[in-house]
Amino acid sequence: MSANTVTKKNPLKSSAGLSDTNLLLIITISVFVLMYACAMLFLGSGFLKAQTFFNILNENAALVVLSCGMSIVMITGGIDISVGAVTALVCMCCAVNLDYQGGSILTAVLIALCIGLAFGLVQGFLIAYLEIQPFIVTLAGMFFAKGMTTIVNATQFNVQNESFQALKSTRITVPGMGAVNKLGAYVPAYVEIGVIVAVLVVIILFAVLRWTKFGRGVYAVGGNNQSANMLGINVKRTKFFSYVLCGLLAGIGGFVYFLHVGSGSPSHASGAEMNAIASSIIGGTMLTGGVGNIAGTFFGVLSLSTIKNIVSSLGLDEAWWTNITVAVMICLFLVVQSIVLARKNKNNAK
Repeated sequence: MSANTVTKKNPLKSSAGLSDTNLLLIITISVFVLMYACAMLFLGSGFLKAQTFFNILNENAALVVLSCGMSIVMITGGIDISVGAVTALVCMCCAVNLDYQGGSILTAVLIALCIGLAFGLVQGFLIAYLEIQPFIVTLAGMFFAKGMTTIVNATQFNVQNESFQALKSTRITVPGMGAVNKLGAYVPAYVEIGVIVAVLVVIILFAVLRWTKFGRGVYAVGGNNQSANMLGINVKRTKFFSYVLCGLLAGIGGFVYFLHVGSGSPSHASGAEMNAIASSIIGGTMLTGGVGNIAGTFFGVLSLSTIKNIVSSLGLDEAWWTNITVAVMICLFLVVQSIVLARKNKNNAK
């Protein structure tokens, strides 16, 4: 009886002592390292430069933040397909505030946080306390955000605010990782401010999910709602705060995206929600809930971007080749997850 009790309290634990979350994390990291190593060996000197890797981070810092929020709600067994549209809304509102309303960096940041928090609060309440399906609620949120973006401003424009331009052009040099260009000059490697924000988000959320009561509750709710209730976990409150956190991260990710592109446009971050879901799946987050890791999500983003760069380096610039490759990659990871899930069900049945 005691053995069965341990199994129920630790549904992610395998017979070998390695959790499914950690197993999927190891697989994700191994795949990324293997892909990048193959690219370095067979695709020329471009991938040998440290700046190539840093450029992947620069271009995908916002996606890292969005994917972290997506992973949290997916671990609870939910989904949020509004994050891309929220990102576009944040960009447009911040751009209008800076250029047309005499705003500052501080007001733009506050606008981004408030927009994300508002979506998180409303959607979280509807999903957690009114028990409306997450897909329906966040689908409505996506359409609402897209409509509001066009109402704020229907055209694309670049932000001219001087303080924002200075912040956008800020580069953080990475010591000892530069390279010599064709002219013989040393060019230092760098990352943008958004990368620092993304890395901090990953570290903080990793710690929250691993060592806090809220993090344990997220995994418990995603694993089994009834078991979580029996353990004294407030399921509705946990789901609510997971969506609030996802919305807040969408606001942060939106501002990071805004820092990278420096403009407002209704078409910004188109498809970002799908990329966030794909990155979470590749990173080991299971659609059924209960399994996932923020570190895995980070490497999922890197893997997704790396495979796109590899396809482009092979001269297959047509969009369909990238889409086909990503689709195959997602399917492979879903197969791996299915195997892990089957193993977990087998272990729990013992």
